[in-house]
Amino acid sequence: MDSEFKACDDIFECRQCGDCCNGFGGTYVTKQDMINISTYINVDPEKFIGRYCDTSGSRTVLTLGQDGYCIFFDKLKQCTIHPVKPYMCKAWPFIQAVIKYPENWNIMANSCPGMKKGIPYKDLQKIVKREKEKLKSRGFHPTGV
Repeated sequence: MDSEFKACDDIFECRQCGDCCNGFGGTYVTKQDMINISTYINVDPEKFIGRYCDTSGSRTVLTLGQDGYCIFFDKLKQCTIHPVKPYMCKAWPFIQAVIKYPENWNIMANSCPGMKKGIPYKDLQKIVKREKEKLKSRGFHPTGV
């Protein structure tokens, strides 16, 4: 029997709700992300790190505002750095935690209304692998994000 789940759009449709911008361990940023964002907001990269970044374990993440959302999230305008948003945001929900361990999909789907639940594991593996390749072909090469 053929599965109904063949492509990314079959298992994820962004609802523009901003839930992915709220907490959950933070938004990891690469060095290139930091350069892109600091240039976009016209802040010296060194000052950017001190003003807009924190550390989670050994990784750099964007600071959270008092409301628990990413410092660059505005409830009215949504992402204020959208044209240069971090790799992790561009890849969502196909982030490293899912690429490495597709079983994490259902855990993340509990907090993201755009992610369908109950996807057969084999289908999920195939779709995640395809999405990873698409991201790589567009020049996104995450290291642990």
